[in-house]
Amino acid sequence: MSDLPFTLDQLRILKAIAQEGSFKRAADSLYVSQPAVSLQVQNLERQLDVPLFDRGGRRAQLTEAGHLLLSYGEKILSLCQETCRAIEDLQNLQGGTLIVGASQTTGTYLLPRMIGMFRQKYPDVAVQLHVHSTRRTAWSVANGQVDLAIIGGEIPGELSESLEVVSYAEDELALILPVFHPFSKLEKIQKEDLYKLQFIALDSQSTIRKVIDQVLARCEIDTRRFKVEMELNSIEAIKNAVQSGLGAAFVSTSAIAKELQMGVLHRTPIEGVVVKRTLWLIFNPNRYRSKAAEAFSREILPQFANPGWSQDVLTLAQKRIVISTLDIATSTSAAED
Repeated sequence: MSDLPFTLDQLRILKAIAQEGSFKRAADSLYVSQPAVSLQVQNLERQLDVPLFDRGGRRAQLTEAGHLLLSYGEKILSLCQETCRAIEDLQNLQGGTLIVGASQTTGTYLLPRMIGMFRQKYPDVAVQLHVHSTRRTAWSVANGQVDLAIIGGEIPGELSESLEVVSYAEDELALILPVFHPFSKLEKIQKEDLYKLQFIALDSQSTIRKVIDQVLARCEIDTRRFKVEMELNSIEAIKNAVQSGLGAAFVSTSAIAKELQMGVLHRTPIEGVVVKRTLWLIFNPNRYRSKAAEAFSREILPQFANPGWSQDVLTLAQKRIVISTLDIATSTSAAED
């Protein structure tokens, strides 16, 4: 076996096949022909002298050796991308790339505003926003595929030692009602009034809904008593359903600013209850931190943070000093916000 029995292109092809589930879709995603992909895999298997795929089924399945090579290959490709970005940084923000991650609600309603402000100051920096579940986003940060992320769910416990996690902002969950609902005429409602409403909610298996249920439970609100009349698969669909008079819902205040301003939804306070959850800033202190990421952390993040998110905390984050006694959730569920 030679010292380097594979090329970077072969590792990229292996990763694409694993992600796409077929040689043809992998070829399409890489803009090459399927015979070219098949030939590269055959050459790779010959050079390694092991089969990498089980070819009996309709979907391309990795063998044990294939999974092992993919695991190391992803790390190699990630380091290659990190190297390229470090070289790009020599141009001092006259180019380069910033990759930001987010879970669902923060990625839909908060990060676009932050990225817009950053792009106004640094128009030559290419910015990518990756919106996925909290679990997937956290792994992307840990693997160096994302510079930093703002998430609202629980960090996988196995990553608690790999990531620095900083309490960044408080996100309030608001009860929204149709503007013509009788409760909309009241200044406040009581907790018990919630059980009289018909609710629109995300699918019961949605990790976003689980996070909302957990936050409400901490406020002594039993969501099991809610009359859920309809389950939908997006926050936008829920807002439209409430606006149409189909029920009430709990959503992040960041998701309803426009609707409240237009007067098409009503936000109803609950006596003695403020439903909040914490948004977390996460990054990997052991990975290269680009100048673009430093500029984003220094100039954009403080503008959206809690007042208590001090300059000292920001300096620690930028210098990659380990922050102690962080309130890191140890659940391994894939909660997203």
